[in-house]
Amino acid sequence: MGQSYKSGWTYPDPKTTDKVERRRQRFFEILPGFLCWFTLIGMFVFSWMAPVYVAIFIILFDIYWIYRTIYISIYSILAYRKLKRWKKIDWFHRLKAIFKGDSLIDELKLEILDLKKELKRGKLNRIEKKELKQKILERGNFLVRAKDDLKNRKHFLSWEEVYHVIMLPTANEEAGIIAPAIEAVKKSNYPNDKVIILLAMEEREDLKKRDIKKKILLDKYKDVFMDFIVTVHEVKGNEMKCKAANTTYAAKKLRKYLDDKKIPLENVVLSNFDCDTQIYPEYLAALTYSYVTEPRRLNFAYQPLPMYHNNLWDTIAPVRIIVTGSSFWHMVEAMRPDHMVTFSSHSEAFKTIVDIDYWPVNVISEDSVVYWKAYNYFDGDYQVKPIYLPVSLDAVLGNDYWHTIKNQYKQKHRWAYGIENLPLLGRAFMHNKKISLLKKVKHMFTMLEGHHSWATASFILAVLGWLPLIFGGERFSETTLAHNLPYITRYLMTLATTGLVVSMFLSFLLMPPKPARYSRRRYANMFFQWFLAPIIAPFLGAAPAVHAQTKIMLGKYMGEFWVTEKVIKKDKKKKD
Repeated sequence: MGQSYKSGWTYPDPKTTDKVERRRQRFFEILPGFLCWFTLIGMFVFSWMAPVYVAIFIILFDIYWIYRTIYISIYSILAYRKLKRWKKIDWFHRLKAIFKGDSLIDELKLEILDLKKELKRGKLNRIEKKELKQKILERGNFLVRAKDDLKNRKHFLSWEEVYHVIMLPTANEEAGIIAPAIEAVKKSNYPNDKVIILLAMEEREDLKKRDIKKKILLDKYKDVFMDFIVTVHEVKGNEMKCKAANTTYAAKKLRKYLDDKKIPLENVVLSNFDCDTQIYPEYLAALTYSYVTEPRRLNFAYQPLPMYHNNLWDTIAPVRIIVTGSSFWHMVEAMRPDHMVTFSSHSEAFKTIVDIDYWPVNVISEDSVVYWKAYNYFDGDYQVKPIYLPVSLDAVLGNDYWHTIKNQYKQKHRWAYGIENLPLLGRAFMHNKKISLLKKVKHMFTMLEGHHSWATASFILAVLGWLPLIFGGERFSETTLAHNLPYITRYLMTLATTGLVVSMFLSFLLMPPKPARYSRRRYANMFFQWFLAPIIAPFLGAAPAVHAQTKIMLGKYMGEFWVTEKVIKKDKKKKD
């Protein structure tokens, strides 16, 4: 099974040789792919055998999709509003102020009173009134949160005793890709002497390129932070060529470093970021506030909102649709934290990472597996705490159009390969008697349903509505249901396009500034790209998920972690 610092606790090994565990592993590996293909093939078979029932299913599914669309649209709007509020907050000021205790409450009340008096005086223009109202709202929100947080003040951890480690695993990325991520940390509203950069490199990278990358980054940033640590991981033993093995190696080196410095592990927050992750200036301060004021800080992962904005203007329309949809989905998840699982760039207490025995060294999906390990380690008492601030990452960009499409498919396939967590989670739940059956069923069903919907929903929406008319035969085609089915589905899908309109509107609000190299006509491309969504979703969204589930079902596992290729587009003359 594995090893852990908690006596009697283990987490399953995906490569187990135990016969019973291997059978369980294979059962859960086969299940998602079987259900996926049963659904896809069943669309055709049942459209021929039972067209009436399929027609009824189509109508019910369309109604469900309208509900889902409205649900996602509402939560996207709520998440955007919360993101907008958080971006206006000086989190470092809040972090220092919360330690004032009761005097802070009195200060805030007095400040709010003064601001309201100033607002009533008049002689203010519209912009000044808006700014005053914003200040009153922000101070009022802080007052409410401060009152709640100060109830646990005896459990506060002094922010000055907290250190942040920014781990940037890298394989083939050049220094030019990584430097903006480090620069964003440097320019953040947080003391650099409380930050350690951990550059986790791979031994299998070309030695000359690796040394050049290391020298460039060390020369530029070595003296900026508390420290700049570089590790070089070599694949050994049962390890895969994967990001998880690299992060585990680097984290173990970090632990030795902290032990030598006599820094308590609980005082260290490890942020495991993709090496192109550029944090929002207030992220570290907001993260620290959430960490030091949380009495059960070890029982939480801390998740920002991933936005693929670094090169959004440079990449192609199909990729923009895919990554924007991904950003919206994570915004929706942030509004219901009990459903959240860590993704891409996230942060945890380093003590928690050590206690759960780091990342497995033979899995592809390193970002979510660490959450499920911790969830089982804490017997279900573990959750994600959203940090409603963006971190900006690179969207897929290739050397040409089709190279970009190919890379986007590969990246989406790797993400969909996260279903490899289902067998591990299922086996872990079988051994953990302290987690309730209800919680186990809920999480297993949520993961299975999410990946099944990912692989099949787009195909159902695109194809299934016509299949009963094609395969249902003459007897079905003469029924009233057959005549009305196209009109019903068209009407229902027209209603569902409201979600597309909301996504389009929010995408423009969240969009980064237009680079000077592009003319204004680029905005038109950003608008019309959304009409491609129904076409793109099956091929760059669902197909990679079908591919991943099928490979695992057949035991054709990914041999190594596919690293997304990075291409930098330089600022040149304007173009469309």
